[in-house]
Amino acid sequence: MKNKEIKKIGVVLRPSSPEIKEGYLKLEKIFRSHGIDVLLESKSAKMIDMSGESFKSICMECDFIVSFGGDGTLISTVRKSFDFDIPILGVHAGNLGFLADLSLDELDTFVEKIIHNRYRVDERAVLEATVIKNTKEVKYYAFNDIVLTRTRVSNMIHIETLVDSQSFNTYYGDGVIVSTPTGSTAYNLSAGGPVLFPMSNVFALTPICPHSLTQRPVVLPGRYAIEMKTSEERALIIIDGQDVHELELGESVHIKLATKTVKLIHKEEYNYFDVLKEKLRWGE
Repeated sequence: MKNKEIKKIGVVLRPSSPEIKEGYLKLEKIFRSHGIDVLLESKSAKMIDMSGESFKSICMECDFIVSFGGDGTLISTVRKSFDFDIPILGVHAGNLGFLADLSLDELDTFVEKIIHNRYRVDERAVLEATVIKNTKEVKYYAFNDIVLTRTRVSNMIHIETLVDSQSFNTYYGDGVIVSTPTGSTAYNLSAGGPVLFPMSNVFALTPICPHSLTQRPVVLPGRYAIEMKTSEERALIIIDGQDVHELELGESVHIKLATKTVKLIHKEEYNYFDVLKEKLRWGE
């Protein structure tokens, strides 16, 4: 993307937030003042009573997408645009996020820097999960995490886990979080998992409320693939906290890092450790 003239960008807004219209109009005005055309995604446009384009059209026509909202909006945008390999810029519409780290007040200056190629593009890992259902492969992609958990609150769940087809562990408790480095500061962190540097080529397995105190989070190199299955009951597969699917008895899910990455646009001076310090209040 760098060294390429930016002519057109697409915008996705935080859903169910019609009050965001004023901020969007300011964002649109900034890009247009720099000679960059703006396409608003159709669902976002309908929310604020404007006209828009389909998400697919935006991905095919634009040089990058602006996610205007919070981290949840950006994660959803990443997942929907993953097949199109289009960079994404996160602009937060409120508080600083781990992903949407650029404020609207900074945007005018930053667009000027984009025009002069003074920005960076970070590549982040994505999890690919494959479930075989009736001899048909169903694939899911997760930017933050894939969670295997119980279908009923009253039951614990056994999850047998293999690494590269070799027996690795059997988790017994509420479930397991498989997290990307980007997702390590989300549910994984709440469950006692490690914080991973977001551009690392690794992923973490973190048990949720394990029955045994000897169960601990594990970080695996990105070259490994894991297989997870339950032998006693069905399980739920939760993708980025946004989509839920059932894993039937006897089925297994195969999880690995996808061959493609997600490209996030940041300021040249972007420092992940500064974001960590502010969000987690380290050093206070």
